[in-house]
Amino acid sequence: MIGQLVPYIAPLVVLLLILGSAIRILPEYQRGVVFFLGRFQGVKGPGLIIIIPGIQQLTRVDLRVITLDVPGQDVISRDNVTVRVNAVLYYRVVDPERAIIRVENYGTATSQLAQTTLRSVLGKHDLDEMLSERDRLNADIQEILDAQTEDWGIKVSNVEIKHVDLNESMIRAIARQAEAERERRAKVIHAEGELQASVKLVEAAEVMSKNFGAMQLRYLQTLADMSTNNTSTIVFPLPMDLIQTFAAPGPAAAGPPEDQQDSQA
Repeated sequence: MIGQLVPYIAPLVVLLLILGSAIRILPEYQRGVVFFLGRFQGVKGPGLIIIIPGIQQLTRVDLRVITLDVPGQDVISRDNVTVRVNAVLYYRVVDPERAIIRVENYGTATSQLAQTTLRSVLGKHDLDEMLSERDRLNADIQEILDAQTEDWGIKVSNVEIKHVDLNESMIRAIARQAEAERERRAKVIHAEGELQASVKLVEAAEVMSKNFGAMQLRYLQTLADMSTNNTSTIVFPLPMDLIQTFAAPGPAAAGPPEDQQDSQA
């Protein structure tokens, strides 16, 4: 009985191998680009797919978001500062046909394009913009990459600059600049305080000049403040009217009497 089945074993094994190579199962996140004798036939999947071995070829394409780590790039900023910048790129395939037919390796092509775009975009900006305006730079890089990879069936969803590495001399220069900026702000705040205080003093002087009693009360308050300190200085405030009385010229300063003038005449 077994001897009679031996001639059929080999063809049966070959048939099973052919069926095994003809059956493909694609998960939900993959698509299969099918070629018939080298010509594009269509995009299949997900699920069970049967192809003819030797005649049809199937290339799998992942539709999930791919995280691409862009290697560190040496960038010369617009103000001639050399920095090393690296970033991360998020993209996915939206058209499997174009991703396979129009570019040899869409992953490598996207990586190389991201590196060159990162250098060209950041080279147009100053160092301060790289450090303080990352959101705008991320949006600019993402827009350029998305426009250039659209023909490959790829959608760039996001770009994030991770690190901007500076050398030690530049770090010290930025620290000195930050310290000088803090000193400048402190001086400006002090000057603004002096200006506001001077305005209030002028207003107070105008009020006291209109009320003689307010000036006397200010003198008494000043004496009270000085009495609380350990000082031997004593100040006696004098009314301004009294000082003006002593400073006014007397009758002698007005000239000789009229009788003397007549006798001299």
